[in-house]
Amino acid sequence: MARPDKAAAVAELTDQFRDSNAAVLTEYRGLSVAQLKQLRRSLSGNATYAVVKNTLTAIAAKEAGIEGIADGLKGPSAIAFVSGDPVEAAKGLRDFAKANPALVIKGGVLDGRALTAEEITKLADLESREVLLAKAAGAMKAKMFQAAYMFTAPAAQAVRTVEALRVKQESVDTAA
Repeated sequence: MARPDKAAAVAELTDQFRDSNAAVLTEYRGLSVAQLKQLRRSLSGNATYAVVKNTLTAIAAKEAGIEGIADGLKGPSAIAFVSGDPVEAAKGLRDFAKANPALVIKGGVLDGRALTAEEITKLADLESREVLLAKAAGAMKAKMFQAAYMFTAPAAQAVRTVEALRVKQESVDTAA
């Protein structure tokens, strides 16, 4: 490749690193073109999947201020640049890797922090954002009900005590 082409490729990769929420580094050795096309289609809503040159990617990552990704740039590499939900993209890659063992997740970056392959697997095991938000809302609602009960309990207890005294007084008045 000519020098200007390399500079343009580095600039494009740098922009992709800066514009994405996360990036997942994979090795695609052994996958057919049809399988790569299927993977790109499965990630289309959340990420773009691109085969990259290791040296140019290392330069682009350094220019974008991303540390720790250069260690995984060995062998044939491809990167999923995540623009949507990182959890959904990680799930898509994990599921595809289960179905096609030739795809190996080597590591990645989330919010500028380097991730190992195990951390990406843990990220994929998280529930979706909507489920986590629903659980948080349910927990907050339960705490509000507890607080409301705590505030009304003394008043309810006072009402029950007054009613018991009234009933007792009536029974004493009727007996006398």
